Amino acid sequence: MSRFFSEKYQKLIAYTPGEQPQDMSYIKLNTNESPFPPPDGASVAASDAAETMHLYCDPECRELTERIAEYFKVETDQVLATNGSDEILNFAFMAFCDEKRPALFPDITYGFYPVFADLNRVSYEEIPLKEDLSVDPEDYRGRSGTIFLANPNANTGIALDTDQICGILESDPDRVVVIDEAYGDFGSESAIPLIRDYDNLLVTRTFSKGWSMAGARLGFGIGSRELIADLNTIKYSTNPYNVSSMTQAAGVGALADAMTIRENCEEIAKIREETAGALKKRNFTMTESAANFLFVRHDEIGGEELYRKLKEKGVLIRHFDKERIRDYNRITIGSRKQMHKLLEKIDEILEEKR
Repeated sequence: MSRFFSEKYQKLIAYTPGEQPQDMSYIKLNTNESPFPPPDGASVAASDAAETMHLYCDPECRELTERIAEYFKVETDQVLATNGSDEILNFAFMAFCDEKRPALFPDITYGFYPVFADLNRVSYEEIPLKEDLSVDPEDYRGRSGTIFLANPNANTGIALDTDQICGILESDPDRVVVIDEAYGDFGSESAIPLIRDYDNLLVTRTFSKGWSMAGARLGFGIGSRELIADLNTIKYSTNPYNVSSMTQAAGVGALADAMTIRENCEEIAKIREETAGALKKRNFTMTESAANFLFVRHDEIGGEELYRKLKEKGVLIRHFDKERIRDYNRITIGSRKQMHKLLEKIDEILEEKR
């Protein structure tokens, strides 16, 4: 770091994105992208919008916000569009955490949560998952602070149902609960309908996974009018033009073809279950995933070794070095062709191991 870097950030450990190596052509199953392209309407709309990029984009994202609100059956002032869901999560750390309200989240979850906490200089508590790597809602009762729960949970794919989320919300109505539904398009129960009954609930979502728009950087939050107003104060104090004209247009185009998106997500869920069955036949064990990935381990080969050997064979998966999960790997669900190739390479590795 330079000698000019502020002392307040010198101990900051930045988030590590999934690797994007350029040395060869890989089957990329490490960053939870969709194997399907975005709907044609999204691409065409983005291209058309590029013709006016000499002008500022609409800071209110009016058309996009209206389409999101219509799709999720909420009001427009209950929606805030952002530059990926990472931005609205950061806004939530800024708006709803301070010296009196620490952040609370699981010890195994989305790796950006502790980074956001450190970046915004708020304390946080990592609450251990149960032995089966699931969240115990009871662990969040009686604790003071703002709760951040990825649902389905990042890395594990395990989802809470809405009754469990209601229990957390009701246990302390005076604290905000953020439900991060980045992986909410693949079979889990959404908490969005609950905002009608709970003014302390913020649900965040992204177009990156199920909507095939990871490169567009589009996310949004849905919550009470008051929570969204708070987040807008943060937005307009940091980056008013946060969603580009092309991305706004792509989002509108994708929402116009939501049926294709739903069909793609259903297909990914089917491939997930097929792949899970095939891996179980190869003596892998795994969590019960409701996301677009599987979280797997094998008694005959360590997580890091499997990751490394697959990479040598041209297949990328994601390995985490955290103590509790270092035997596991996260495998994104790709196309059937990609998953068949994965299984082929795993068979080669297991045979070599024996």
